[in-house]
Amino acid sequence: MKVLVIGGCGFIGSHLVDVLQERGHRVRVFDRQPERFREPLKGVEYQFGNFGDRMAVIEALSGVDAVAHLVSTTFPGTADLDPITDVQDNLIGTLSLLDAMVDLGIPRLLFLSSGGTVYGPPEVVPIPETHPLRPINSYGIVKSSIEHYLTMYQRKYGLTSISVRASNPYGPRQAHTGVQGVISTFLARLTAGEPLEIWGDGSVVRDYLHVKDLAIFCSLAIESKNTGAYNVGSGSGVSVNEIVSILSNVTGDTISPVFKPGRAVDVSRSVLDVVRAQTDFKWTCTIPLEDGIAQSLEWWQNL
Repeated sequence: MKVLVIGGCGFIGSHLVDVLQERGHRVRVFDRQPERFREPLKGVEYQFGNFGDRMAVIEALSGVDAVAHLVSTTFPGTADLDPITDVQDNLIGTLSLLDAMVDLGIPRLLFLSSGGTVYGPPEVVPIPETHPLRPINSYGIVKSSIEHYLTMYQRKYGLTSISVRASNPYGPRQAHTGVQGVISTFLARLTAGEPLEIWGDGSVVRDYLHVKDLAIFCSLAIESKNTGAYNVGSGSGVSVNEIVSILSNVTGDTISPVFKPGRAVDVSRSVLDVVRAQTDFKWTCTIPLEDGIAQSLEWWQNL
């Protein structure tokens, strides 16, 4: 199968490209620019352009059997600053992609959704896929809107799609942006000799997933005929304070973070119910959190 990975030079996309190649698939990447942390891979086709450029996207779609749509121009913490751009770039851009796929007869799409923001404050934890979608920020609103449009396109045009509601991925090649990825942010600050900063008292709990485990699930999902939304995470929660404790164990140093005032936007506990993914795909996380953090720290130190 030939797979187009939109956003294939990014953090998650680069790992998905690795897994797709390992599983014998031909891969084409469409992204704005080359990978930041490594040279182009042998056997991978690269095409560069903007997701909003319809003709560039159509050219990238030519001759592929399936599409993995991983690109987003916004982050959960920043999308609210400019909702119009969020809608234009991500929602309108995705609708243009879907129309092009229908016109070209490409039958299969994987969409990287969000395992936290689409649900909003959870009524139950762990959160199942049947939980109401009540996003409270622009990022989640756009992600959930795209999921609804995918259902519409499947009903009207037969375009089969699967939405991956990923938890909090971490791992090598996750750049520190300061707006997403607490583990990556902490590792970057430790490597630079800077203090760790925690919003609130460190009790906020999240579900952390190694990017390789996420990439393996995405590959399985693309290969399958399954449709609908799947939560993909570890299925267990870890507090920010526990992350700091793991970092202390991994580095062998005592870490004393700086605590800052809490943020009203932070949901206190968000953990995904991943039984459906485990049952339908015989998939489970294989990389323990402490091992994954140690691997990520080594990558940062060698960067």
